[in-house]
Amino acid sequence: MPPAIYTDKHAALGISDIRLDCPVITGTEGEQAIDVAQLRARTGLVALDPAFVNTAAVKSSITFLDGELGILRYRGIPIEELADRSSFVETSYLLVYGDLPNHEQLHRFSTLLTRHSLIHEDMKNFFTGFPPGAHPMAVLASMVVSLGTYYPDSLNVDNRAQMDITIARLISKVRTIAAFAYKKSIGQPFVYPQNHLRYCANFLNMMFSVPAEPYEVDPELEKAMNLLLILHADHEQNCSTSTVRMVGSAKANLFASISAGICALWGPLHGGANQEVIEMLENIRDDGGNVKKYVALAKDKASTFRLMGFGHRVYKNFDPRAKLIKVAADRVLSRLGIKDPLLDIAKELEDAALSDDYFIERKLYPNVDFYSGIIYRAMGFPTNMFTVLFALGRLPGWIAHWREMMLDPTTKIARPRQLYTGPTHRHYVPLEERG
Repeated sequence: MPPAIYTDKHAALGISDIRLDCPVITGTEGEQAIDVAQLRARTGLVALDPAFVNTAAVKSSITFLDGELGILRYRGIPIEELADRSSFVETSYLLVYGDLPNHEQLHRFSTLLTRHSLIHEDMKNFFTGFPPGAHPMAVLASMVVSLGTYYPDSLNVDNRAQMDITIARLISKVRTIAAFAYKKSIGQPFVYPQNHLRYCANFLNMMFSVPAEPYEVDPELEKAMNLLLILHADHEQNCSTSTVRMVGSAKANLFASISAGICALWGPLHGGANQEVIEMLENIRDDGGNVKKYVALAKDKASTFRLMGFGHRVYKNFDPRAKLIKVAADRVLSRLGIKDPLLDIAKELEDAALSDDYFIERKLYPNVDFYSGIIYRAMGFPTNMFTVLFALGRLPGWIAHWREMMLDPTTKIARPRQLYTGPTHRHYVPLEERG
């Protein structure tokens, strides 16, 4: 990891008669941060920053994101180049290990993924324990943490010799678990992975093939699956990634840490957003498809309607991933011969938002969630699988952050402080004396 550079600049903080000089650190892309690590030790005070809006909790060399300029790079490589030229497996290697693999490294990594695609046969029984309507994210989180019981050699995070095998196991098996969860939910038999198929084609085959008839993976759909997974592979210190780091800081094993990240991603404000986009578009369609009405409602402060898929916590410009997905959505629907009224509504919403001063002034541009659900829907994925697909894509990013943290000798267990606002000192009152 390239070291951050301490500049000769300092931020001075004066509290009563105490002066604290906080060094200013510069990252490799010119970003600057004030180092307040000595704040509490020197002053007895803590910094209050709800939702960590202004707090950099880690130094990381994995992903660079500039929300003002709409830039996203994995290990320095622009997302546009990876989306156009890479595969999800190659991008996963890049995120986890820091550089693009050579032929030998890519072959070894791909072979590991092929070799570890099956789950233990006993784990198939776990699926029968879930009710038919169980959300696949609950199944996914449960099954991932259960993997640790089958691989006790992976529970010691200091066992570096096992780390690469554990990483390959997880990246490979998660797609199998996700496909099995879907098959169970619709009452179809499990479809085992096929060693001759590439990663995304293998997943699509496990999802949509049935024993009763032949199934051939459409190359255009495989390409779209690769694209979607690459675009979701990492996004700096988001809620789920921060959760993986928080849990992993306790030296929790990879399976436990990733399971925690899956649970965080399940939240509708995070990974569930693309599902909410589809539900919003369906509501507009069912109400007659009057896009202007809903654009007006989105601007009305008295309305409870919220325009899903627009704006982003970090991006104050167009989400670079959304541009790529929009092109892919047109290509996939054209390939499948699908004319989806939801896509028409989505395009009308985008045109309205990009030409309306209200949205332009607030920089509410379409984000990655806006079009991804449209593609998944066209490919045949049910709405409740959208967040699972997000998790499948984000997995290498989570793993990269967990690995980076485990290999960093300065890692400490995460332990945020708080500002207490409860009752002051008071005494216990016996039950008979309470009013």
